[in-house]
Amino acid sequence: MPDNSRSDDPGQEKRPRINSRWRDRFIERLAQSSNVSRSAEFAGVSNSYVYRARANEPEFAQRWLAALWEGYEHLEMEVLRRLREGDLQTADASKYDFANAIRLLNAHRDNAARAQAEQRNVSAAEIRGSIDRKVEEIRLRIQQERAREAKDT
Repeated sequence: MPDNSRSDDPGQEKRPRINSRWRDRFIERLAQSSNVSRSAEFAGVSNSYVYRARANEPEFAQRWLAALWEGYEHLEMEVLRRLREGDLQTADASKYDFANAIRLLNAHRDNAARAQAEQRNVSAAEIRGSIDRKVEEIRLRIQQERAREAKDT
């Protein structure tokens, strides 16, 4: 079995090799999941490594923000699709956690607003207002769906 470790300095501990495409793998998974830890694991690097790269590499930081925005949009569209189609259960037949989805949307709102503002060249406050309106619409739809469910039972 080949030795997949390296050490630039013989006095240092050997570190595992890092795939040269780790940034692409990380960004791809971040856009799908909005989860930094899982994305770093998928890319084969540590959380501290990706945060250090984000701090030191402006282009990577831009890609990170864009991926978070994409992930935010995916989650928003998934919630809306489920509400429109009445798809209230997950693949394993448990109830879809709309409350947690709303919490995630709110938690990522500022980063998503900043990313979208940079792409559209508008203020983050304008984007935050737009996001707040969308989240409120989703919240109202969930309340309406719950009211219908309660009436049906």
